[in-house]
Amino acid sequence: MWSHSFKVFRAAFKRDDGNSMIECAILMPILILLFVGAAEVGRMFYTYTTLAKATKVGARYISTSRLATGTATDRTTVTNQAKNLVVCGFTDCTGQTAILPGLTASNVSVTLPTVGVNPGFVRVQITGFTFTTGAFNLALRLGVANNTIYNATSLTPGTTMRYIPS
Repeated sequence: MWSHSFKVFRAAFKRDDGNSMIECAILMPILILLFVGAAEVGRMFYTYTTLAKATKVGARYISTSRLATGTATDRTTVTNQAKNLVVCGFTDCTGQTAILPGLTASNVSVTLPTVGVNPGFVRVQITGFTFTTGAFNLALRLGVANNTIYNATSLTPGTTMRYIPS
């Protein structure tokens, strides 16, 4: 009699009906955090790459422009045109949208070649541009400060090219 009761008791606790559901409930939050983290890091790399390509376009524009070593007015003109190229992709940003939200001409630093010094170099760099977290803000989801996770949110890509006027 005891052996039969023991077998029934043991069979009741041996069933695996809900184990998969419990394992899924335990692992799902971890998998979602990994997915969200990968998506947000990917977006940060995309933003950095976009900024780096924009600085390359601006530096290429200046490196082939004769205005870069001209009068003060010419140098100001080519600097502003290069900044606009970096910000919106056109030499005049009137009516154009920026390539990234929050990017302005004040974020672009341009170093023109020194007149009379050969070889001359042109430097275009993004300064003070802060990466804005998107819908997958991990810090918000985890309840910690933004700088805890996104420690290096100030993206500063830059490009240096040799000055070769056409």
